[in-house]
Amino acid sequence: MSSEAGQPGAGEGERAYRQARFELPAEGTEIVLVRHGESMPARLSTPFDRLDGQSDPDLAPEGVEQAEAVGARLAGEGPFAAIYVSPLRRTHQTAAPLAARLGMVPRVEPDLREVLLGEWEGAAFRRNLAEGHPTALAMLEEERWDVIPGAESNEAFAARLRAAVDRIAAAHRGERVVAVSHGGSIGMILAEATGSRPFAFVGADNASISRLVVTPSRWLVRGFNDTSHLRGH
Repeated sequence: MSSEAGQPGAGEGERAYRQARFELPAEGTEIVLVRHGESMPARLSTPFDRLDGQSDPDLAPEGVEQAEAVGARLAGEGPFAAIYVSPLRRTHQTAAPLAARLGMVPRVEPDLREVLLGEWEGAAFRRNLAEGHPTALAMLEEERWDVIPGAESNEAFAARLRAAVDRIAAAHRGERVVAVSHGGSIGMILAEATGSRPFAFVGADNASISRLVVTPSRWLVRGFNDTSHLRGH
């Protein structure tokens, strides 16, 4: 007889408890957050179109390839009850390959749009960040968007994104959806979910996948910045 036979809990027929895999709660909603593909380079000489005051560039050729890659990836992960996009065209263009594969029409959720950058809309934000403008450095240090003159405050940005997530979740209890949004927006959503510093999740790569589960009582982060489908892009 082995030395373990007489140990408490070792009796024949005792129930064994395996580590459990996560399952979507009946009242939960899984939101697969996709950052749009790479957009066109910004040039001071040729300003982007604007939509309600925000820069509205098309995807760059690299971004079109990224959209195809993320669409192929997610098409194999369904089913999804809906695809959501922001009003800005780069999210529509990123969602298009997935929507075509699934035979779905994306729904516009206005509050998924990117943070309003005030006086730095257009090429100014990218230029000032790349060149180490003192205000850009202060923005990163303080982790506040409204260090930029006229930009949206963290509080207003977070409030509208929380409202968007709550609306999507309420419409899709027990379902999975895709939401194509923006780097700043995804960062703020995940900061709200975790109670982290405001910029802790800023910097998701273009066409990356992050995962959020929303229940009536809490938000759970299930993944961040998955780019495994983008190798070679």
